Amino acid sequence: MRHALIFTLLLLTCAQLSFAQNLVLKGVLKDKGDSTALRNATIRLSSPEDAAFKKQALTDKDGAFEITGLSAKPYIVTISYVGYGELTRAIVLQAETQNLGTVMMPKSSRDLKEVVIKGQVPPSQQKGDTLQYNADAYKVNPDASGEDLIKKMPGITVENGTVKAGGEEVKKVTVDGKDFFGDDAAMALKNLPADAISKIEVFDRQSDQSRFTGFDDGNSVKAINIVTRAEMRNAHFGKVYAGYGTDDRYSAGGSVNFFKDNKRITILGIANNVNQQNFSSQDLLGVQSAASGRGGGGGGGRGGGGRGGGGGNSGGGGGNFLTGGQSGLNTTNSIGINFNDTWGKKVTFSGSYFFNNSNSTNDVITRTQTQFERGIQLENDTALSGSHNYNHRFNVRLEYKIDSSNEIIFEPNISFQKNDRFSNSIGNTFMADTLLSRNLSGSTSENSGYNLNGNLTYRHAFAKRGRTITLGLSARTNDRSGETFTNSDLVYPGSPQDNDSLRQRVRPLSDGVNLGVNVAYTEPIGKSGQLQVNYNPNWSTNNSDRRAYQYDFAGKDYNILDPTQSNMFSNKYNTQSAGLSYRLGNRDRMLMVGVNYQYAEMETKREYPTKNYATQSYQNILPNAMLMYKLGEYSRVRVFYRASTNQPGIDQLQDVYIYSGLTNVSIGNPNLNPQFGHSVMGRYNYTNTQSGQNLFVNMNVQTNSNYIANAIYTPTNGKDSLLTPTDTLKVGGRLSKPINMDGYFSGRTGVTWAMPVKFIKSNLSVNAGVGYSKIPGVTNSLAGFTHNYNYNLGAGLSSNISEYIDFNLSYNAVFNIVNNTIQPENNSNYSTHNASASVNLLSKNGFVLQNEINYTFTKGLGEGFDQRFVLWNASVGKKFLKEKRGELRLSVFDLLKQNRSINRSVNGLDIVDQQNSVLTQYFMLTFTYRLKNFGKLKAPEGGGQQQRRWNRDGGDGPPGGMPGGMRNRDF
Repeated sequence: MRHALIFTLLLLTCAQLSFAQNLVLKGVLKDKGDSTALRNATIRLSSPEDAAFKKQALTDKDGAFEITGLSAKPYIVTISYVGYGELTRAIVLQAETQNLGTVMMPKSSRDLKEVVIKGQVPPSQQKGDTLQYNADAYKVNPDASGEDLIKKMPGITVENGTVKAGGEEVKKVTVDGKDFFGDDAAMALKNLPADAISKIEVFDRQSDQSRFTGFDDGNSVKAINIVTRAEMRNAHFGKVYAGYGTDDRYSAGGSVNFFKDNKRITILGIANNVNQQNFSSQDLLGVQSAASGRGGGGGGGRGGGGRGGGGGNSGGGGGNFLTGGQSGLNTTNSIGINFNDTWGKKVTFSGSYFFNNSNSTNDVITRTQTQFERGIQLENDTALSGSHNYNHRFNVRLEYKIDSSNEIIFEPNISFQKNDRFSNSIGNTFMADTLLSRNLSGSTSENSGYNLNGNLTYRHAFAKRGRTITLGLSARTNDRSGETFTNSDLVYPGSPQDNDSLRQRVRPLSDGVNLGVNVAYTEPIGKSGQLQVNYNPNWSTNNSDRRAYQYDFAGKDYNILDPTQSNMFSNKYNTQSAGLSYRLGNRDRMLMVGVNYQYAEMETKREYPTKNYATQSYQNILPNAMLMYKLGEYSRVRVFYRASTNQPGIDQLQDVYIYSGLTNVSIGNPNLNPQFGHSVMGRYNYTNTQSGQNLFVNMNVQTNSNYIANAIYTPTNGKDSLLTPTDTLKVGGRLSKPINMDGYFSGRTGVTWAMPVKFIKSNLSVNAGVGYSKIPGVTNSLAGFTHNYNYNLGAGLSSNISEYIDFNLSYNAVFNIVNNTIQPENNSNYSTHNASASVNLLSKNGFVLQNEINYTFTKGLGEGFDQRFVLWNASVGKKFLKEKRGELRLSVFDLLKQNRSINRSVNGLDIVDQQNSVLTQYFMLTFTYRLKNFGKLKAPEGGGQQQRRWNRDGGDGPPGGMPGGMRNRDF
């Protein structure tokens, strides 16, 4: 009986394999004009994955054809007939017999692009939890970048260098499943040409442990995987460019890619002074931690010109990468290299190095309205600031597959930052049109820091399917150091005896270490269930040594230690967490519920100026749950719930007075407790591959108890307040202190709907969103809330006509309503509107004409800050040299000289409006040369647009949603 069963299973397996290799492709070919059958037409079939595979057939007297012995995978179909054009299409075989139906062939080659055959790859497909876009369905010009391509795809946007998919920011981009320059999404898209891309896959990338075990730990990020074409995987390609313009503006750079099978090398660099920046959050985080706020003393606040800048406009051309930016005028120099390879059958390596250097200057005009008991105080500040930033960033990922059951992953990364900055400002403070004070302030600072992180993971899969164990170790360390000099003079015209000055040197030093262990064991339960047990201890230590020195006029040096503004402090936070989770179902219908028990101890120790020691312990029950449900062929929903804690930072715990200028004072609170929060996230996706319609709905809700809020205290009755025997809070100034409060809430819902508009060969997208937050706070012992309401509405129309005509139209509006229960006079209602239009025309003989017009207006900011302006950029160029690889282009930025930058922020006490320096009109002449050297994989014979795009059907590369490792298993 046992042998009979084995024999039966073998027969079934062989039958299944035989079926997989015996699919049939058939159809009928007729003339489009008179519907007569086309006899002896040639039907050729090739594979994008295997250059050696070729099959062909001839049509019979009825125009019918049939090709057998095929597999369920992508193919390239080429149909040719004497006297007719040649038709090339990408298809995917899925059924046992794939019938293309009747294909109507036009005699004119110009009408070939209108021919649609059954089985043709749709613009988008939902594959499990991955939304896959097929690049061949979107028309872009021959020189377009990956970013230009994804802008055509419904649901994907690029806003100020930030890539969003379905309304969520994309935090990770991989190329053929391999890391590309760390987590820099925009850099990857800007430095890969569109014609190298076969597919774009959008999915929620889970942690390595989640992908291996099947349990979602809530640490997923929105990700994009770029699947390249098969012929590009053995190729050299890229571009170099250089341009020079009026006002000594310049822009130069390039990117070169060397792809050979699994070995990928990318080298890129830029140098310009036209605000094309290349900073990710990793590049600036360390320096900002050392230089800002309580960490570094800062340089002037109210009246000191030290407020943070709003988002300025970036300009220029050249198609370089932009992953964030600083306001003002910026000069940037950077270089980077990315390397991926597979060594043997067991080792996969990816690594990158990136360096940037930037110099920036900014003229800032700031208006601050503050509501006090005695009326509204108005401050007008004018400041000139500048900075020099240097950054080195290394990222490595090493995967060692010991055997089919064991794997080790090692991910180290390190970054070094150095930042020098200065600020000079003049501020005038008014009350009821009367000048109260004038503040003249200047500061210089030098700061440096590094971050070193490492993760080591070992995973083992037992013989029993679904039984796994994962061991993880993580280590993080950072160090910050710096020095800030501040000179500030506060003048009271009505009472000169109250004049004051500050001459101070601050030296902040800080470091931190974090160690974590993660152990997870999974066990299958029944046919589709799985149980997970996890244990996660974590140890964190942070140290801070801040010394403030006042100026010794006799000794002419900053050597008088100020104990009230100096502090030596350490904080330890250790947690022990254990949990149990249960998962039931598969990718189409899955429910997961779990609970964690967490025990935490927090220890704070102050060594200077006085000694103090305190410990606290906490116990929390942290539930979590997730539901994934496929509603139908085109739609699916996902809901996730998690409870979490968040401990205060060391800068929030230090009870030392820190002055930003003479009027802004802050102090920490060593009695803070960790926040406890609940978050719910929901997502609904609808992707109709037949009609091309897409609908994305996102919802996020967050509540917090013990929320770390801000308490503000201001002098009352027009008199200074005494903080310490030697420190005074001036009239018009404020003291801020973090405190725990309940009642925090935030929620947001966003909807994006996209569909093709066939009669104009374009894609239409409409988006809308509603957000609300309730933020607790205290002003002069009065507790209350700031209610923020924001609404956004937008629409976009992008062409999908041809490579030679490209246009985009869009309109976006954001409405903000801010209501404050403590200071109703600070209620605010303002909006920002932006309308844009761009046209890119390319002639067949190589002439290029581009125009981009952006109209922006703001309403509700008040006199001098409400703006209406048009930013018009244009260019004209000519392609030449072999295969039109060279291009000479004349461009103009801000043709009408109207560029502006306006920003508003509102908190419990202030309404702050800010105007920053922007780049204004310049002309530039740029030469670009494109490198193309493809490998041996050739397209099938044929001409025109279809030959260039013959491999855009996909099918090559990792399955949808699977880059970098295993996705959720089905048990």
